[in-house]
Amino acid sequence: MLVTDNETIDELVKSAIIKQGLLMKIIGELKGSSRRARQTAAHVVGGVAKQKPEVLVPYADELVDALNRPEAQTRWECLDALTEIVPIDSRACDKAIPGAEASLFDESNSMVRLSAMRFLCRLGATTENRSEKTWPLIDEGIQCYHGDLGFQEMLNAVIGFSEGKLSDKVKDELKDRMAFDAKNGKGALKARASQIIDNLSK
Repeated sequence: MLVTDNETIDELVKSAIIKQGLLMKIIGELKGSSRRARQTAAHVVGGVAKQKPEVLVPYADELVDALNRPEAQTRWECLDALTEIVPIDSRACDKAIPGAEASLFDESNSMVRLSAMRFLCRLGATTENRSEKTWPLIDEGIQCYHGDLGFQEMLNAVIGFSEGKLSDKVKDELKDRMAFDAKNGKGALKARASQIIDNLSK
């Protein structure tokens, strides 16, 4: 196990940021046989991504591979890490789309679904071509989870997507998708849907 009684996750995160060998060991745990060790490693990776995502760029392929693990936590922590890598090296994240798609439609865990939506929206906002590649998944996610508890958080990710470099086709379809909620929704739902439409109209 990576974590001992004397070493907390926060301490591991700080050490992994400055010690290449330790970070490599932690990344290696993501494909280990122990579920608990994989989850711990993924949690550390998630912490590193929040503080210094650039150190994870060389390990993007390993993070993508970790999206195939059965447990949700490993997947959502790695999706969150990849989301932080997108602004630094978006090309390294393209391979994560299939894994993100599988997680987006994971019926057993809402956190992994939300992380997948955040990743797809962040990646899709980078170029018109990527917006067209990710939009069908984002659109299906909007339809599948409309009204769910986590839907408002998903819409926050879609707001970010709407501020990106989207193709005209994607802009038009996203406007159409949000029109009903912008007109008939209430409270935060109406406000978020209206904000998305406003962003697309700029």
